[in-house]
Amino acid sequence: MQFQISTEFIEKVKHLIQNTGDTQLRNMLSELHFADVAEIISELNLTQATYLIKLLDSEKTSEALMELEEDFRERILENLSVKEIAEELEGMDSDDAADVVAELPDDRAEKVIAEIGDEKRAEDIKELLAYDEDTAGGLMAKELVKVKETWTVAGCVREMRRQAESVTRVHSIYVIDREGKLKGRLSLKDLLTAPAKTHISEVYIPKVDYVDVDTEGEEVARIMQKYDLEAIPVIDREGILVGRVTIDDIVDFIKDEAEKDYQLAAGISQDVEADDNVWELTRARLPWLILGLFGGLGSVFIMQGFENVMANPKIRDLFFYTPLIAAMAGNVGVQSSAIIVQGLANNAVKGSLLSRLLKEVSLSLINGIALALLIIIFGFVMQYEISFSITIAIALMSVIIVAALIGTFVPIILDKKGIDPAIATGPFITTSNDIFGIFLFFYIAKLILGF
Repeated sequence: MQFQISTEFIEKVKHLIQNTGDTQLRNMLSELHFADVAEIISELNLTQATYLIKLLDSEKTSEALMELEEDFRERILENLSVKEIAEELEGMDSDDAADVVAELPDDRAEKVIAEIGDEKRAEDIKELLAYDEDTAGGLMAKELVKVKETWTVAGCVREMRRQAESVTRVHSIYVIDREGKLKGRLSLKDLLTAPAKTHISEVYIPKVDYVDVDTEGEEVARIMQKYDLEAIPVIDREGILVGRVTIDDIVDFIKDEAEKDYQLAAGISQDVEADDNVWELTRARLPWLILGLFGGLGSVFIMQGFENVMANPKIRDLFFYTPLIAAMAGNVGVQSSAIIVQGLANNAVKGSLLSRLLKEVSLSLINGIALALLIIIFGFVMQYEISFSITIAIALMSVIIVAALIGTFVPIILDKKGIDPAIATGPFITTSNDIFGIFLFFYIAKLILGF
């Protein structure tokens, strides 16, 4: 049954902390899931949260720490001693422990690792820290169950029992050779039904999906999604089994990448949180705002180049339609680029660039004709001259087609150049389409109306 964290419950926890009701606090929280404990901690101030972390067993708080917002966790860790942090790491999977150590200042991280009593665990954390955090090596955990192909079924079961003590979830059983190289996987059903003296080499499944330590996180996610995997083994450059990536790690990675892409699309150049300080938020937003400023200035110069329109009372109403043209250009460009970026992320953009552009031209032509007809009908209702309505309609069609092409072309080119295409869906596309849209609008008006 799901436990609901009420306001009254949070207030009771705060009251017990204030009055040092340690025994009652332990009893209240002992049966809660670590995610519920994390929710409670996140509702406390820093002093209260630190007190609770120190009070409860590391077995529960270590997992709860990983559920907290990164900034709040870092602040709590600053209030813990080196020894206390090392104790928290003992209850974490190796990948989570490495993530926590990576958040610490270098000198403090070294002291924490030195404080860990289990030398093998300390070495595992050091190894994980050496990998890029966005690769399979940076995402993997060292805990897994592996058996040698030369073992018998009986010996395999004994060894699995020993290994399983340090593994939170046993998703798969991996088979290795004498050198530790990945050979395949072992079906639990085959293990249970085979005679005790049967060698593993006779019953294991040689076909197994795997990635190497340098595989990009996006590719790991794609493989696990394609083959519906709960975990995937990771090998080093020599083919030796060194860890596994589990589905919970991939879900967290996908969430983080989605947040980064969303921020890029919104014109925020670095990863920030709502409660970051003003300086950090300014540094993240200002670069794109400057780009938008220069784009706006470009639009001003273009409009100044057609200032003679204002002297003609018959066509000066064109200026009232510039926001419409600019908005449609930006909207179409963002729509096109968002679809392309999503397709690139899912590896769903197939075919040549030319075929993709032709498809966008066809689509934007249909949309443009529909919107142009609405503009002509609107002009008829407003009793505009037919030439004026046709000018706006043709300009709108042209702007929609060009905006769609820019929104398609730019993300694909950025992706081919190794640049995150998510940056194309934000102010970059909007600003460029505003400029091109306004220029096309007045240029087409000049051709048709002859001013």
